[in-house]
Amino acid sequence: MLGDLIGEEQGETTGIRVLSTDGGHPVLEASFQATGTLLGTGVKDMGTYESVMRADGTLFGEGQGVIMTQGGDTVTWHGSGVGRLDEAGTVHWRGAIFWETAAAAFSRLNATAGVFEFETDESGKATAKVYEWK
Repeated sequence: MLGDLIGEEQGETTGIRVLSTDGGHPVLEASFQATGTLLGTGVKDMGTYESVMRADGTLFGEGQGVIMTQGGDTVTWHGSGVGRLDEAGTVHWRGAIFWETAAAAFSRLNATAGVFEFETDESGKATAKVYEWK
């Protein structure tokens, strides 16, 4: 069951590179930086994900990153999802995310699975919402 909204952020793509085009399936790596909130705390998120264009035009991606607070707490994450590109050039991602942290303020995330909506427009602007998966 989809639970409460536990995080949201806005940011931008900071780099893209082509990793492979073997077999006609392009593999891209993209990095981003974003700011927002996680469990009500202001955070900065930095991550990199790799996406593969599948034969039907959809994308499969996996990524990882680190979230930091001004107070020095860190949370790492791993996620995977599927994406689709629309006519305007926006990529719409939906997937699951998992966290790990030693920070007391975020410790409940160690036992939490999240589901996310992540969108990147053609200019590289990104937005994300993460919900607790109950």
